[in-house]
Amino acid sequence: MTESAALDQLVEVMRRLRTGCPWDAEQTHLSLVQYLIEETAEAVEAIEAGDDQGMCEELGDLLFEIVFHAQLAAERGAFSFDDLAQGVADKLIARHPYVFADAEVPQDLMASWEQRKPRTSAVDGLPEPLSTLARAHKVITRARHRGVSVNLPEEPITAAETGTQLLALVARASAAGVDPDQALRLAVRQLEQSIRAAETSAQSGDTEV
Repeated sequence: MTESAALDQLVEVMRRLRTGCPWDAEQTHLSLVQYLIEETAEAVEAIEAGDDQGMCEELGDLLFEIVFHAQLAAERGAFSFDDLAQGVADKLIARHPYVFADAEVPQDLMASWEQRKPRTSAVDGLPEPLSTLARAHKVITRARHRGVSVNLPEEPITAAETGTQLLALVARASAAGVDPDQALRLAVRQLEQSIRAAETSAQSGDTEV
């Protein structure tokens, strides 16, 4: 079976489930959020474990969640799975002119990717459900790729050292009665404010940040 035929079959299976299975028939976008999160976590676990069989299964389950949401949207006349697939294909083509057109390959690929996104600030569009640590990483990465002038440490560190030092910080916070997640949330909010201030200053031509 070709990839296209397999996807068509999955979409058709989803349509049949919506009319033939009482549980599937009563689901909504909101009721499915917990399963989307769960399947994503299981896919991440399989990837980090290097489990190819598990990865295939869990990514398939994640794909099913996407098809499920697309079917619900199609029933409302909002968008179809084809619209979803076409939209992401068009976006990827537009953001890779050095692959699909004759543009030169940029020296900083991540910076080029960020700059092609329609944002007024490096911290726009960050999803609220992100974990605090994931949000911190995203905010810092975007700020750097967009060249925002904020004072951040840049000393190299290995993955093992990162894990050990993060664990040590959590242990020290626990010993001191400090909620490390809350402390990081506050620090990330302050960093986001600093980034917005630096962006505003740069736009106004003020060199003092």
